[in-house]
Amino acid sequence: MTMQTEKKKQKRSPSEFITAPDPSEALRIQEMLRHHCTLERTIDICEIRYVAGADAAYDQDTIYAAIVVMKFPGLEVVEKTCSVQEVVFPYLPGLLSFREGPAILDAFSNLTTVPDLIFMNGHGYAHPKRFGLASHVGLLLDIPSIGVAKRLLIGEAALPDAARGSSEPVLDKSEVIGRAVRTVKDAKPVFVSAGHKVDLAQAVDMALKTTTIHRITEPVWHADLVSRQCRDKQSSSETPLRPRLGV
Repeated sequence: MTMQTEKKKQKRSPSEFITAPDPSEALRIQEMLRHHCTLERTIDICEIRYVAGADAAYDQDTIYAAIVVMKFPGLEVVEKTCSVQEVVFPYLPGLLSFREGPAILDAFSNLTTVPDLIFMNGHGYAHPKRFGLASHVGLLLDIPSIGVAKRLLIGEAALPDAARGSSEPVLDKSEVIGRAVRTVKDAKPVFVSAGHKVDLAQAVDMALKTTTIHRITEPVWHADLVSRQCRDKQSSSETPLRPRLGV
């Protein structure tokens, strides 16, 4: 997505649309952007060569945002990167993208392999404004994105059957906003929602195709691991790490 001013039509950095000085400005940006998100399938599975996962770890006021790129369908890791930044936005339900998004975009800018699809440890359409972290980041990167979360932010869902692949709709009132998906037999379900440039059926299908032994998708599982390794490495080092790291 190319952001432009109305008068001068000058390109603006995507990071300008995921940073805010306060919650009221964050809500204004969220409301402005959410109408640009699309929940239509824009890429076929045969076109997907690389998938990525994004996640973040914290140490007091520092965030460690990691992205791991993997081949698809083999799921071999081809690249990983981590961005270290000061946390400047508080944790507020529904506004996670303004807390984690800037560091995730910075980590993404350090990649040499551009993924065809990205998984976020968070929600997409299953969000009070229908514009969660996966939607926000996917829109700004202009990459198909999927939200995979361990807990619901809004709505409710019945418990899926114990078999892998079983799922139940996540409902907010009468609207289907995602699905509770059993990615591993007998494990707790995860909550999958479309982010940007995918539909819900494709989001569920890709979540299952990228899940093996862990309940969360492999790209997100590896991103979580890298973010924690990055945090622990800096915590045990006397010399501060540079703000952007290739891990």
